[in-house]
Amino acid sequence: MQIEQAPVEAGDQAGPEPIQELPIRGDEAVILHTQRLSTEDGPGIRTTVFFKGCSLNCLWCHNPESISFKPQMHWMESRCIGCGICLKTCPTGCLTKTEDGIKRDRQRCVSCGKCAQECPTGAQEVLGKIVGQEELLKELLKDKVYYDKSGGGITLSGGEPLMQADFCAGLLSKLKENGVHTAVDTCGMCSTASLERILPFVDLILFDVKEIHPEKHRDYTGHDNRKILENLIHVRDYIRANPAKQLWIRTPLIPGATAEEEVIQRIGRFIYTTLENDMQRWELCAFNNLCRDKYRRLDMEWKYATTPLLSKADMTRFETIARSSGPDPDKICVTGAASVENTNV
Repeated sequence: MQIEQAPVEAGDQAGPEPIQELPIRGDEAVILHTQRLSTEDGPGIRTTVFFKGCSLNCLWCHNPESISFKPQMHWMESRCIGCGICLKTCPTGCLTKTEDGIKRDRQRCVSCGKCAQECPTGAQEVLGKIVGQEELLKELLKDKVYYDKSGGGITLSGGEPLMQADFCAGLLSKLKENGVHTAVDTCGMCSTASLERILPFVDLILFDVKEIHPEKHRDYTGHDNRKILENLIHVRDYIRANPAKQLWIRTPLIPGATAEEEVIQRIGRFIYTTLENDMQRWELCAFNNLCRDKYRRLDMEWKYATTPLLSKADMTRFETIARSSGPDPDKICVTGAASVENTNV
């Protein structure tokens, strides 16, 4: 299987490590997991497939386990019974028991998964697995009755699914042969050829527009947005020639970054002048801090670890700003959880 590398501009940060080191056949991909009965990644009841590996490195990423292509290990303390089997099983001796629980030396850990295989409670877990196309297709079609009755389907997300575009195109093609509605959630940082491979088999594109200013985009994600916006225009032109397909724009509302009036106005003006008649929805996605434990379990620092959720008033304010920035107000919505207001007097 051909693995796409993110287009690189001068000043961009290095992308994730190459996936070619993994023993993958042409009909296989690396995924994190599938989420059944999802209602957040397209219309109706859906199953979302989360691919591993991303071409961006967003400071606020709420799926840090999806950035690297390679399988990773983590320890779930709530599941651990302290039996010590993982310590005895680890072939590299990278695990130690401390007062704070099981600690992993990530310089020595090779993510072989042997500790997870022997752990009786699933406290040691492998993040990422290699799956075959037919195996995944069979699993996804189990819920077809729910898709049909609710107007739902399958969404490929990540990470960045189009880093594994050949696999995605093959899977999407087979889903369409089975009459399933398909969607792809992309950050847009991929080759245009990757988009061209999947567009014939996609009913809905969920396309992230995080920031219009190129340097700020680079500061927040590791890459500027030149290629991303080029790809968005390519998708727009494809949809104009194929009007049955749909385009939804997604913008994260991140405190201190994109959750600024100027940012939302810039994106709104861009949508109005470039995409107004071609997109069906502009979704403002509120900041999510529920991933703090993910970073801790992966021994990763997170800039937003202490950042609170937006308030309901904040979410309403940004929705109002977006609705006044040019695009059809009826196409704009805000999604996500708000902070709980203190009602004590």
